[in-house]
Amino acid sequence: MVGSPHETMHHFFRKETAMMVRNFQRLFHVPFPEARDIAVLNTDLTEVTPVERRVDTLMRVDTDEGNYLFAYESQGKRDDAKPGSWAYYLAYLYAKYGIEPVLIVLTQSRATARWAARPIRLGLKEWPSLTVRPLVLGPDNVPRITDEKQAMEDPSLAAFSAIVHGCGRDAAAILEPLAAALRTIEGDSAGMLAQFVDTGLVNPQAKEIWRDLMTEVSYFFRHPVAEKVREEGREEGREEGREEGRELGRSQAQADMILRILEWRGLTAPDVVRDRVLACTDAEQLTAWAERAVHVSDPADLFAP
Repeated sequence: MVGSPHETMHHFFRKETAMMVRNFQRLFHVPFPEARDIAVLNTDLTEVTPVERRVDTLMRVDTDEGNYLFAYESQGKRDDAKPGSWAYYLAYLYAKYGIEPVLIVLTQSRATARWAARPIRLGLKEWPSLTVRPLVLGPDNVPRITDEKQAMEDPSLAAFSAIVHGCGRDAAAILEPLAAALRTIEGDSAGMLAQFVDTGLVNPQAKEIWRDLMTEVSYFFRHPVAEKVREEGREEGREEGREEGRELGRSQAQADMILRILEWRGLTAPDVVRDRVLACTDAEQLTAWAERAVHVSDPADLFAP
């Protein structure tokens, strides 16, 4: 069954194809002209015969040097039936549109990335009639954006970086700078990226860290994922028979986030650290501790001068 991370990987580029074009050289080391126009196309590649074939996402990118079709495929694991399908997709798209097709495979797995990047050669070994060479985006060539300044320079790429690397141990180090970067851009765009990250993260702990970070960003409360988080929080409050004030709730969320980051990084906070964090209601102090939690090697270093 196709899951949310699979869908997020390619749907992300329906909204952010301009980011892909902008970063072609950086990600693939392949030159590509500046896009003049971008359009979403029908993904159905079915012929008259009842054999249904669909590419995940199909975009048309027009430039001053020529027009291209970007066929995006999300790939969670190796699938030996895919090489034949990919060759078909490219041949069919070129025959139908008369435009150069580009196959881009998206994955969160290093092993899958290595498998997908292998050239697909059809025909004689010494003289293949057709060679398919997918461009693959995965953990090895998508940069880990852990610097707040870098995240602000390109929030879309930072969001995709979080999705790709969100199952690793350094997820918190990526998510925190991204959250800061989203505060600096227009609300609807930030909310869209926040929602993509929420649905694209595979690891439950990383997802919890992200939701905790997003409770501090006001625009996020206008989006469905945040509404779900708020409803869960209200339900939990009813079950525990208490109603917390907004400021106290934020402080509690920040404190929980700090402890989760430490736990995610494999650090066990002793009771003295845990009690001090949970007792703090100073938002500025909690923010400082959260930033340190991403880097410290000892939980006690949270309180270092």
